[in-house]
Formats: sequence, C-alpha cells, structure tokens
Amino acid sequence: MLVAAAVCPCPPLLVPEVAAGAAPELDAARAACTDALGVLAAARPDRLVVVGPGDGPGPEAFPQGTPGSFRGFGVHTDVHLGPVQGAGPERPGRELPYGLAVGAWLLARAGWADVPVEGVGVGESLPAEPCAALGREIAAGAGRVALLVLGDASACRTLKAPGYLDERAAPFDAEVGRALGAADVAALAAMDVVLARELKVSGRAPWQVLAGAAEGAGLAGALLYEDAPYGVGYVTAAWS
Repeated sequence: MLVAAAVCPCPPLLVPEVAAGAAPELDAARAACTDALGVLAAARPDRLVVVGPGDGPGPEAFPQGTPGSFRGFGVHTDVHLGPVQGAGPERPGRELPYGLAVGAWLLARAGWADVPVEGVGVGESLPAEPCAALGREIAAGAGRVALLVLGDASACRTLKAPGYLDERAAPFDAEVGRALGAADVAALAAMDVVLARELKVSGRAPWQVLAGAAEGAGLAGALLYEDAPYGVGYVTAAWS
C-alpha cells in the first residue's frame, strides 16, 4: 500500500555542478525537495519507487544501482539509483533518463540508503489510464510503498521559456499546484493529456501514476514550493 509520496521537479539545474553556482533561484526548490524526502523517510516505507519522465513511452524499469550521468551537460557528475550492491544492475550499459538521474541525486543528497529503491520511467505519450494502472500495480506490491515522483509543469510561462509564452500555461500550472498540494487524485487523473503535451509538461505521466497509486489511500497533501524560474513551472509537494 502507498504510505507517502514526494513530488519534486527535475530540471538538471537542481544539481549545483550543472548550474555552476549560477542558479540561486533554485535554492528554495532544493530545500523543498529535501523537506519532501524527509516526509518519505518519516513514513518508514519498506520500498521506494522513483517515477519520472522516460526516454520512451515506457513504462521502463530501472533496478537499484542503475547509473546516471550529467556529463551531457558538461560536468563530470555521476549518480546511481540508490546504493550499489554487489555487481550492480543486471543490464549494464543502461543509464537513467535525466529526470530519474535528478531523483537519484536528490536521494544521495538526502542520505537515502536503508530502503530498497527502484525506478520507473514513463513518457509523455503514455495515456492516462495505463499510467493509473501502473500506479495501482506499484501500490499493490508487498509492504509499505513510498513514491518519489519527478516532473516539471509547463515550459511555456514566459517569452524566454523553452516553449515560448502560451497563455494557457499559467492556469494549467495553477491547477497542477492546487491538485498536488491537495492530494486531489481525481483532478490529477483527469489532466488533459493533449494540453499537457502542447505545454511541454514532463510531469503529466508521472503525476498520473501517482494518482493511480494513491486511489483509496486517504493521503493528505501539502504544497511545499511552486514557482516558474526560467519560465518553467516547478512544484514540490508531500503526501502522507
């Protein structure tokens, strides 16, 4: 059963080495992510599943120890999904997608080491119902399950945003922030898939996995951070 969830944004700029110290705007986001992970630890889960944007439609599983890297951003910063045990993952050569790599960095930064970790990548083309079904499957696993859910809201909040300015972005992000802060499972499940794609929302599929996992769990939400530096919507929330 699902006992807690942390929702965090996943821009590589969260990693100080990638930002090269030039992104103080994200200090508050980093602090909120730390607080959200604290809620997960306090729930004492038996298993942590990290769900984030994938490179393909997915879902694609990433076992504990899978490596990730930010070398594509010009820095020699490597991560692993949770602690590496034995010889590492069974399928060497695979790397974490960037969103899950940010999640691995957040976990390492928080000192997460005592609970088994696994990752799941889901792409923007995965429809809402398969996302929800995946969430239900995760929550139905053995023991107390916690989720770290990674994804960004729209990338169209300003003229200089990656997706340019779209007047639909601000109200879309406001509803996302409200739903995540209120643990509104129905609102997340009903999110407009087409509009999310048009607004370059990387978090839509992971959030709908969360919605499926949280069905009937009775979790309460708290909005910890909401802003749009660089024209991209970032939301951090904790459910417990």
